[in-house]
Amino acid sequence: MKLSTKGRYSVTALYELAQHYGQGIVPLKSIAVSQGLSENYLEQLMGTMRKAGLVTSTRGAQGGYELARAPEDITICDIITAAEGPIALVDCLLEGEKAAHCARASECVTRGIWEKVCDSINDVLASITLADLCKGDGRKRMGCAG
Repeated sequence: MKLSTKGRYSVTALYELAQHYGQGIVPLKSIAVSQGLSENYLEQLMGTMRKAGLVTSTRGAQGGYELARAPEDITICDIITAAEGPIALVDCLLEGEKAAHCARASECVTRGIWEKVCDSINDVLASITLADLCKGDGRKRMGCAG
């Protein structure tokens, strides 16, 4: 399993907003420059984050983004799921419209293993908030650009 740039860059962008939480709107250009990311790509990602209720936006010359909730109330799982969709190592673990029907699912020996791995990944991602990232060791840039 490998996260795409959508997930990684979304975490990076919201981390940057968390760094400025309570200080007002952060221009997209500021996020892009600070983290070394494409402003155009960030604009697409932030639309997804806005639709997921994780950020709010303000249009105009003085516009930008800010977190919709406090950093301690936004988990990495919230961000990854908004950007990438549900985390599933195999298609038969997806639910709803994205679920892939497998005739062997009920008797599959390995399905339980993949389910436990996915549950563990989700548990870890749900246990880490943006506030936790901000408490880090003083580094200000995320390591996923480029």
